[in-house]
Amino acid sequence: MADDLGQKLHDRATRGEKLTPEEQSRLEAWYTAHDGAEARDLNSPAVEHQDASLEAQIRATLAQIMRVTQQIQDSISENATLRKEIASLRLQLAEQSAS
Repeated sequence: MADDLGQKLHDRATRGEKLTPEEQSRLEAWYTAHDGAEARDLNSPAVEHQDASLEAQIRATLAQIMRVTQQIQDSISENATLRKEIASLRLQLAEQSAS
């Protein structure tokens, strides 16, 4: 059956339209054909390679996120130290100005 016809029957069925027994039979055949093709695609070596590649990309991205997180934490700590220094210097300046 043409993919176009299967898609139309699927669309009609999912919208709640009543299909004739023949249309329902064609739709079931279309589903079976698509399920078989999907199963073959999912078990292919190309998909396994793609999965491994995606996993490697995810690990690399997580490592990068961890590095950036550490840099942010370092910056937060450094900013807190600088704020304390600035407050101390302002206090010293205020004391000198008052003298």
